[in-house]
Amino acid sequence: MTGIEAARLGRTFAGGAGVHDIDMRVDAGSLHALIGLNGAGKSTLMRLLLGMLAPQRGSVRIAGHDPRRAEAELGPLVGHLIEYPLAYGELTARANLELGARLHGVPAAEVRTTVARVLDELDLERFSDVRARRLSLGNRQRLGLASALQHDPRVIVLDEPSNALDPAGVVLLREALVRRARDGAAVLVSSHHLDEVARIADVITVINGGRIIGSLEPRQSELEHAFFELVHADDRARAEVAA
Repeated sequence: MTGIEAARLGRTFAGGAGVHDIDMRVDAGSLHALIGLNGAGKSTLMRLLLGMLAPQRGSVRIAGHDPRRAEAELGPLVGHLIEYPLAYGELTARANLELGARLHGVPAAEVRTTVARVLDELDLERFSDVRARRLSLGNRQRLGLASALQHDPRVIVLDEPSNALDPAGVVLLREALVRRARDGAAVLVSSHHLDEVARIADVITVINGGRIIGSLEPRQSELEHAFFELVHADDRARAEVAA
């Protein structure tokens, strides 16, 4: 089963930046890493995949649905965190999660249990009654991740999810994502830190200049060297075309 499928997907902004002719699929039960340097197009691609941006070309399907036309159907099926965690600053961590659970279709009778489980999973229980605006940057990130994961979505899209996390938080995140992939979720995670995702990824896709330029085997030797060789070769090829 395919969780996410993009075909010839593209959107170009003024000046030529954007993403171009993306063909990509993230299968159920797979943890798929999207790797690229800062500015490679990771966040833009994820916004297109989720329907946050309208594509100018190509198509996207999430669990068989067009994300820009099936918001109600996809709400319970998708969990995401793009760039910055969003939370109501005057609400506690627990209240934010309870609201998020309801918005994602968790039945009212199960909200309290759902929230308690994810607070424990990401070690947030001790901060559960702290207002979100008073949380540290790392704990706000944990709160955003908890909101994205708590309803057990079948498709998970996380943009640089380890940003601001301490080492303990990174470990908890890895374990949470591996569990969900093993339970059948399609998981897409972006990063510019290759070593972070190589430990858990089933598939690594490399993006550069808004284009998919290749893939890497997560457990291959000299992975970082192979990544930079791909990127540098693509940069040279584009420079030659431009010249």
